[in-house]
Amino acid sequence: MDMRGQPPRRESGVPSLLLPLGFLLAALLLVICTLPYLMTSPEQQALATVGGPFRLADSGGTVTERSWPGKFLLVYFGYTHCPSACPTTLASIGSALDRLGPAADRVQPLFITVDPVRDTPAAMGRYVALFSPRLAGLSGTPDQISDAATRFRIFIARHQTGPGPDDYEMEHSHVVYLMSPTGHLARAIPADATPEAMASEIAKIVAPRSI
Repeated sequence: MDMRGQPPRRESGVPSLLLPLGFLLAALLLVICTLPYLMTSPEQQALATVGGPFRLADSGGTVTERSWPGKFLLVYFGYTHCPSACPTTLASIGSALDRLGPAADRVQPLFITVDPVRDTPAAMGRYVALFSPRLAGLSGTPDQISDAATRFRIFIARHQTGPGPDDYEMEHSHVVYLMSPTGHLARAIPADATPEAMASEIAKIVAPRSI
C-alpha cells in the first residue's frame, strides 16, 4: 500500500522481456551471416577478391576482360625472358586444354606480361604461338600492367643482373587463375601443376559432367 492507501502499480513484464529477446535475435542473425566469412582462411578471403576490369593489348589491338564473352578466362602472369618457370607453365596450359577436348572451347587462356618494357603486344603474340594457338599474349603500358597485377594479387619485382638496360629478371607470383564468365574466381591452380592435374581442375568447373 502507498501513502494514499492505494496498492502499488505493477508494470507489465512483456516489454522488458522483448527488449533482450530482440538483441538476442539480432546477435544470432549477425553470427549466421558472418560465420561463412569467419570460417575461411585469410588466403581464401584474399582469393575472393581476385580479378576485376583490365585494359590491355594483344597483337590485334586493345582488349578487356569482356573481350571473350561467355568464356572462362585462364589467366597467368609471366614474361617472355623467363628462364624456365613461365615456358613450362605455358606448355602445361596448352597440353591441359588439349586434354579437355571440346570443353576447351569454353576457355580462353591469357598470358599477361609482367615486363611490358621488353614484351610488346607483337612480341607476346609471337611467343605464345610457340605453345598453343589458343593462347592470347597481353601487354600494355607499365601502369596498365601494374593495375592488372594488383587486381589479380600478383607480386612483381625487378632484379638487375648486370650493367646493361636489358640485364634484369622479373620476380613474380606463379599461379594460374580460372575466372568464371561473370568475372569471379572459380579456381586457383598451382602454376607447377602437371598438365593432367591442371586439366582435371579446369574440368571440375568447366565440364563437371565429363569427369
